Parts: sequence; structure tokens; C-alpha cells
Amino acid sequence: MELQVALDVVDLPSALTLANQVAEFVDILELGTPLVKSVGIGAVSAVKAAHPDKLVFVDLKTADAGELEAGLAFEAGADLVTVMGAADDDTVRGAVAAGRKYGKSVVADMITVTEGRVARIREVAKLGVSFVEIHAGLDEQARPGYTIATLLEDGRQAGVPFSIAGGVKIDTIGSVREAGAKVAVAGGAIYNATDPAAAAKELKKHATA
Repeated sequence: MELQVALDVVDLPSALTLANQVAEFVDILELGTPLVKSVGIGAVSAVKAAHPDKLVFVDLKTADAGELEAGLAFEAGADLVTVMGAADDDTVRGAVAAGRKYGKSVVADMITVTEGRVARIREVAKLGVSFVEIHAGLDEQARPGYTIATLLEDGRQAGVPFSIAGGVKIDTIGSVREAGAKVAVAGGAIYNATDPAAAAKELKKHATA
């Protein structure tokens, strides 16, 4: 299982600093949506230039104009781009078309999809995305009773390639791996750590155990 770090900061120097700290221990560097909105698409080029050997994942959360938006990110150096799993099928198809044009990958982000999530995961998987990210956002995670177990069970049931984002940390990453995820996405467990590099190293050890 690969480890992805979410660079959930809002300025480029902080993103580059965090990327430099953890790149040795992660497979994928993710530019969070707030970073792209704050800095612009140029942040993609900057991170890719600093770490050309890493996959750069751009969390656009595209909800419309899929081919246009994905194309902008791929032009800037992205390796993977997200489109909303809740978006219109043609939006997903458009992003996938851009991915094919550039030889890159599109990921369907299932954030906001709670009812009928397994069925929708299977639907979008058929539209040509590389994999599906089963994702609970920060607001959902803050609600009483939230558990990552729901995401893991949906991944098991869906039967398609998936990643997990939403509460991945040292005491849950083993369960993520055992559920069959191809990627574990860690955010706060790394960037909120006293030593982000050490946190990333420990998570990577459990991701590949």
C-alpha cells in the first residue's frame, strides 16, 4: 500500500517545507484544495519541480468542466487529479479524457457521498478513473460518532481499487491496509506531528508491513 501525504496548508513555502521533510517516506505528495485555491495552479509546478521523483496529486475536487480543469493541472505537472464522485457522469468522463491525453490519472473523490456510496463508487469506477478515494472530510470527521470503519467497509464491499482519506493515523493504518486499499492518505497525523518526518516514516512502515 502506498502512502500519500496531504499538504493541507495554504501557502507555498509551508507546502514545500512539509514536502521536503516527508518526501523520503511517502509515495504521493498531495496539494490540498485550500492550497490550490490560495496559491493557484503554479503551486503544482513548484512542488513537482522540487520533487520530480514523486507522484503529485492535485485535489481539485472538480464539480464541472472536468476536461478543462483536469487539463490545467496536468499541464502544470500533476500526475493525479481529483474529480468529485458526486459530479455529473460527463464531468467525470471529461476529466478522464484529459488524463488519457496527458497519460496521467484521475481519481474520483467520494467526499459528500454518504447515501448509496458503494453503488456510486461502482458507477464511477466504470467511467475510467484510476481509482476511487473514499473520503470523509474534516467536517464529517468532527461529528460525534465518526469512525473510519465505515469507509473501510465500503471499500471492501465496492470491489474496485480505492484509497482511504479521513482519519488515517498510526492506530488505523493497519486496518486500512488490511481492507485492501491501494493508497492511505494521511493529513493531520503528519502535518500536526511534532516531527512530521518521523510520523511519516512510522506510517510508511505500517503501510508496507
